[in-house]
Amino acid sequence: MPIPGTPSRAELVDHLVRTRIAGDVATPRENNLSHYRQLANGVRNFWLGLELGDRWSDEQDVLAVMAERVGVNDDPEYRYGQDTIDPQLTVDGLDRMAARLRKAAEGRQRVLFATGHPGGLLDVHRATAAALREAGCEIVVIPQGLQTDEGYVWQVADVAVLEHGATLWHTHSGEPMKAILTALERAGRPLPDLVVADHGWAGYAGRHGVDSVGYADCNDPALFIGEAEGVVQVAVPLDDHVVSPRHYDPMVAYLLTEAGLMEAEL
Repeated sequence: MPIPGTPSRAELVDHLVRTRIAGDVATPRENNLSHYRQLANGVRNFWLGLELGDRWSDEQDVLAVMAERVGVNDDPEYRYGQDTIDPQLTVDGLDRMAARLRKAAEGRQRVLFATGHPGGLLDVHRATAAALREAGCEIVVIPQGLQTDEGYVWQVADVAVLEHGATLWHTHSGEPMKAILTALERAGRPLPDLVVADHGWAGYAGRHGVDSVGYADCNDPALFIGEAEGVVQVAVPLDDHVVSPRHYDPMVAYLLTEAGLMEAEL
């Protein structure tokens, strides 16, 4: 671990299950249902930067989307215990993301990377940014001096993050992405052609009309709802904080190879 070279689809599925990136994941069922309920009840922190109105006020509708797009148990009476992410749906999401990354590379587009989960996904985004830069894309440099109520908006290794108290901060908020896009517009700079992110960074970008792709856990339903509504282009289901960030390396190798950004290692 990580497995050498670029995995085949079958090898990646096996790896995702063994490392609990997908399959039987660490997030318990009761936590999933609690988050689905809070989204349905209009708690904005669970909307991940999107504007859902009253369209998703039924918890069972949220569960149905998550069963279809993530692979959680679809039985509303199953309320406690283990829940799941279908690894085939994870790889399907990676394939869709790869297609959008390929388009960005072919067009040498401007791409912005951001994460609200730096402990798990910072290096996933950093490696993807490096591959797109090598392909001729412009990796957007964010304006300086930005902050929100939670902290400062910084850029580390080409990835926008929230910093608070000299620590990279876990956040679901869309406010950091709002701060970036608003500052770009005020400075007369073009918006990104694509945002690659997670949490509220991905959600707010899509809401603002920017092409947005990202990663989301089984207890973060908003991005999957955004994808279902066409506001977010791709939401890849995975556990976004497993025991080692290195477990994501084979997934990144697969993604970049499918996007034509890395030579497959045989």
